[in-house]
Amino acid sequence: MTVQEHIPAFDGTKADAFAERFVGTLNEAALAVMSSLGHRAGLFDGLAAHPGLTSAALAAKIGVSERYLREWLGVMVTSGVVDYDPTARTYTLPPEHAAFLTRAASPDNMAVTTQFVGLAASVEDKLLDRFKSGEGLCYHHFDRFHEVMAEDSAQLVVANLIDAILPVVPGLIARLESGIDVADFGCGGGLAMLTLAKAFPNSRFSGFDLCEDAFARTADVAAREGLGNLSFHTRDLSREEVIGAFDLITAFDAVHDQADPKGFLRLIRRSLNPGGIFLMQDIGGSRDLEKNIANPFAPLLFMISSMHCMPISLGQGGPGLGAMWGVETAEEYLAETGFASVETHRLPHDPLNAYFVARA
Repeated sequence: MTVQEHIPAFDGTKADAFAERFVGTLNEAALAVMSSLGHRAGLFDGLAAHPGLTSAALAAKIGVSERYLREWLGVMVTSGVVDYDPTARTYTLPPEHAAFLTRAASPDNMAVTTQFVGLAASVEDKLLDRFKSGEGLCYHHFDRFHEVMAEDSAQLVVANLIDAILPVVPGLIARLESGIDVADFGCGGGLAMLTLAKAFPNSRFSGFDLCEDAFARTADVAAREGLGNLSFHTRDLSREEVIGAFDLITAFDAVHDQADPKGFLRLIRRSLNPGGIFLMQDIGGSRDLEKNIANPFAPLLFMISSMHCMPISLGQGGPGLGAMWGVETAEEYLAETGFASVETHRLPHDPLNAYFVARA
């Protein structure tokens, strides 16, 4: 059989369909970038609060440049996000769209997540180099990643901690009310510990992270509010054998980024009191690529993994598991690192993640 015989016949209909699809891709990408900007500038919030205004009146209300606002509105109108009355030249954000685009819509504000697109673009040149060298990236390569990650996590995880996530462990809320020692390993922005410290004043909370700038703002809030049961610590967890003795340790979207994920899990296991609980949230994808094809969030998750999670691990000399390391791998790692039992939970409020309960 010749090489030519291996080449499939060209299907013109399939080519046209793909071209049409990719025009849509370009337009949706433009919408994503402009949605990120609209979120950060408060433009969606302004539209929701002041419907039916001209661009000049709206710009005056929300305090932005009319010319820039008008061009941004052009994207939103032609994308079908904002309604436009050509006679009155007024703009309206339908309430059905505002329900997914404004700060008032949290935890359903998808404009928050569009910020990852711009973050990916900001490291494109660095990734181009790494495709040749195979090297990783470091946290300092990302200007806003901690900020965006904290905001995104605040919607899916922090906002649902007490009502949806903690109840997967029977009796845990009662223990927190009585008073236990809790740590968050790889705490990032620290909002989870801040939320719990406020809700459970009898318990003691500690956040640990490699980067002090990640939790600095939250630490200031805790100090101003006099939360004596909450502290944050800058620690390189990859160099520790044990950190304290805790009744509950949490890790939210942190394990797959580590230089040594199994070593990280062993550290957590050694830092738990007898009978202690490890509550881990991580991306709920599969390590088998074909099982992710039907997941509507899979391209986004693989993008975030490619631009941050995988190269950050490689940059620390790690295996570069990436965000899509898979529920199967996570369960195996937890079993292999000494936990007596492992349970995996999927929660109705969160289509992206899986929640693991591992017991010492």
